[in-house]
Amino acid sequence: MRSLTKPNPPHIYDPVAQIAALRAHRDAVHADPAASRNIPAVGQAGHILLATWNIANLGQHKRRDDDLTVIAEMISWFEIIAVQEVADKLDDFLAIVAKLPSHFSYVFNDKAGNDERSAYVFDTRRVSLGPKMGEVVVVESDRKYIKFDVPAGGVADPFLGYNRNPFLCSFIIDGARLLLANCHLLYGSQKTSALKAASLKQRQLEAYAISRWCDLRRKSKNAWTKNIIALGDFNLPHAQDDDPIYEALTDRGLRLTQHETRIPTNVSDSFDYDQIAVTPGLVSETKATGVFDFDAVIFGDIWSRDTPGYWRSCAKYYISDHRPLWMQLEL
Repeated sequence: MRSLTKPNPPHIYDPVAQIAALRAHRDAVHADPAASRNIPAVGQAGHILLATWNIANLGQHKRRDDDLTVIAEMISWFEIIAVQEVADKLDDFLAIVAKLPSHFSYVFNDKAGNDERSAYVFDTRRVSLGPKMGEVVVVESDRKYIKFDVPAGGVADPFLGYNRNPFLCSFIIDGARLLLANCHLLYGSQKTSALKAASLKQRQLEAYAISRWCDLRRKSKNAWTKNIIALGDFNLPHAQDDDPIYEALTDRGLRLTQHETRIPTNVSDSFDYDQIAVTPGLVSETKATGVFDFDAVIFGDIWSRDTPGYWRSCAKYYISDHRPLWMQLEL
């Protein structure tokens, strides 16, 4: 995991006041629909509220109890949330879970690239853990199939396998089956132009590999369910047709639904890193999506539009450099 800069001086705040501000931002109704966050209420029959959130360096640098309290508050708004960048050291992740209401449970996998784990947190009042769990792995004999040719340019490099295998977990909600693949695709070294280009190509192949896997599984006569979603941090620069990662991710039918908030998922307001990608049969079942820009309201006492550097370092270090992305799905 990369290190984030520790704010200097440390920012001290009241978590109760911050949570109140976050809830007000979540629930406010604006004349411009794009300005309203409109996160649906949980517990709606026939629907499930999903989210994905890369909580930067969770356990790598030591967050304070107040920081974990604010993070737990936002996690509690969803019925299933996929979390990326959980460190091998689980102390902070488990501390967050302990702050959630008792009806929440969780699962996580072992460490992989960058010593990172992936995790799911879910509301057991409506969500049950299904029997299928594991990781998406492309065995060496199948890696020759991980190649493609798209208008933006194909990738001839060999696929080396995932840096962090997508973490599979099945869930049952009101009798409906759902299979999620929690992804954190390779970002790779950016130290030189050659390393940057090589990293981009491997990320492109990883994106195609998960798209291909979702396509094959949903078409298989032995599929446990055809309701398959790949979600997480795809390190996707831009969700548009000329982006190489977007083209690879959608090459085999995955669809990225457009979220109403129309804002990037990273705090720096520059990239569409995080996505919830659904198989074709679920496109029409997607009822609402959005990005929750907690950074628009948190730490308001130190916010400065002209000089946001200190505020941004606090938002990234204490909370995350990524925003939660959510989706309401009809079952």
